[in-house]
Amino acid sequence: MEYRNLGASDLKVPVLSFGAGTFGGSGPLFGAWGNTDAKEARRLVDLCLDAGVTLFDTADVYSMGASETVLGEAIKGRRDQVLISTKTGLPMGDARDQYGTAPARLTKAVEDALRRLGTDTIDLLQLHAFDAHTPIEDVLAALDGLVKAGKLRHIGVSNFAGWQLMKSLALTDRLGTARYVAHQVYYSLVGRDYEWELMPLGREEGVGALVWSPLGWGRLTGKIKRGRPLPEGSRLHQTADFGPPVDDAHLFAVTDTLDAIAAETGKTVPQIAINWLLQRPTVSSVIIGARNEAQLKDNLGAVGWSLTPQQMQRLDAASTTTPAYPYFPYYRQEGFARLNPPAAHRAPVE
Repeated sequence: MEYRNLGASDLKVPVLSFGAGTFGGSGPLFGAWGNTDAKEARRLVDLCLDAGVTLFDTADVYSMGASETVLGEAIKGRRDQVLISTKTGLPMGDARDQYGTAPARLTKAVEDALRRLGTDTIDLLQLHAFDAHTPIEDVLAALDGLVKAGKLRHIGVSNFAGWQLMKSLALTDRLGTARYVAHQVYYSLVGRDYEWELMPLGREEGVGALVWSPLGWGRLTGKIKRGRPLPEGSRLHQTADFGPPVDDAHLFAVTDTLDAIAAETGKTVPQIAINWLLQRPTVSSVIIGARNEAQLKDNLGAVGWSLTPQQMQRLDAASTTTPAYPYFPYYRQEGFARLNPPAAHRAPVE
């Protein structure tokens, strides 16, 4: 397993990390992804650790806290072998201390997460969304206090717009508070919007990307092919509806290319889609999820090899779309998006 620095921080993370969104299986939207219990979760954690996957990502809103609880049970007795990443900020209820990132909410959320996870320290806490109702200075001060108290090692964000992240970083530099080192983002071969603003920002400011939904909300599992509609009742119909829409013509251009490269390489479509991401700038780790051992083992096969430059170019061409203004026509960041990660950003560890 290759390890990379998380952005400009000293935290080394595996290029594949495990998303525990399927752990728990209770509650509304974020409980619909799976129902993995502690016994099954422990087996998946075993497989991850055997493969060198040491970073496990969850959130308080996943199954309304049950995901964190199940993950805590699964890693019990081996906390020193794993890195824990969790998120907070989305609503856990209607009370003021159950949503957003105001200082009181952050303090309570971190204490609750520590209890559910069964640990004294969270390696990476990310704000799940931007809170427009709380001054950024207040958010930063609260996070800085939690870092200084030893309850958080590093902090990051998720799903921020470029201006929200850049304003936060600028205030951090002025105030001298703990700095965001990670941005958990949606990025895939059928969702490349991350490249036009957030990627160059991350490169310039030392913020590493943790990629979620690398298979485009289930579209790049290999089950969707031109001329072969999904059967009625497939989970992919519901999964895709949660994510940004993708035009069929664009989707099939990507899946056609993935199928062709899969035939050439003997790799699966998900492995190719994930491997493409691992060669993109600023990507520190790609978060993989799995409901069972077979899915996990297949996703783990995305590392240990690399697509050729020619194969990368074919995937780039098939997945390129016209970006929104001001990135097109005169100011697009296309040249930047084609850069390879700098050598210092790719630090293999045995």
